[in-house]
Amino acid sequence: MASLIETRDVHMHFGHVIALAGISFMLEESQVHCLLGDNGAGKSTLIKILSGVFRPSAGEYLVEGTPARFTSPRDALDAGIATVFQDLAMVPLMSITRNFFMGREPVRAWGPLRIMDFRSADRVAREEMRRIGIDLRDPGQAVGTLSGGERQCLAIARAVYFGARVLILDEPTSALGVAQTSMVLRYVHLVREKGLGVIFITHNVRHAMAVGDEFTVLDRGRIAGRFRRGEATLESLQALMAGGKELAELATELGGTV
Repeated sequence: MASLIETRDVHMHFGHVIALAGISFMLEESQVHCLLGDNGAGKSTLIKILSGVFRPSAGEYLVEGTPARFTSPRDALDAGIATVFQDLAMVPLMSITRNFFMGREPVRAWGPLRIMDFRSADRVAREEMRRIGIDLRDPGQAVGTLSGGERQCLAIARAVYFGARVLILDEPTSALGVAQTSMVLRYVHLVREKGLGVIFITHNVRHAMAVGDEFTVLDRGRIAGRFRRGEATLESLQALMAGGKELAELATELGGTV
């Protein structure tokens, strides 16, 4: 399977602080690669390198086999790498359509004037949301009226529509209920079926196991383990994330289980 993005022995230093120490990571077409780890494991630093926010201190970053020299998130976006952060980069009081096309508005010309083509934009926003099973009452309604799961799906649909080949999802289910989480996970599966590569960052191993093809666990800037589907159990991944050795020692110390 073709590699969409790859890092080779990537390091990231902030002064004397070592955020990443020798991370080699690869995402393939039609794959959901889950990135797991506790707070401070290095997940955020890695995705900021992949999305063009940081340049690594050392190591290689390849996009479809070619060395990447991103200087900004716009460079990564132009290369087909879209990141959906937890805050979703949406304006709650603006309409669904305006948020969908923010910065890429279709326009109509009236002589020297340029105005947004709302008719075309509303049609596209409605159709793209319908493709994922969300029937909008009115694409002109404020984004703030949507549920958390619907907003996540809108952010993903926006990235896919504008040509993303790689989706980086930063904790997309962290604040969602069961039904909304199912909606997002189902859409992640649909995106994979389209041939896109997805990096799914999460603390929730159950959500990762529901959609993941490969799992990489980070611990204090290093890779603690890497597994393909079927090679690790939910319990073993949780123990690796949470520090199984430390929990076992604590349980022994307390004379019980943790």
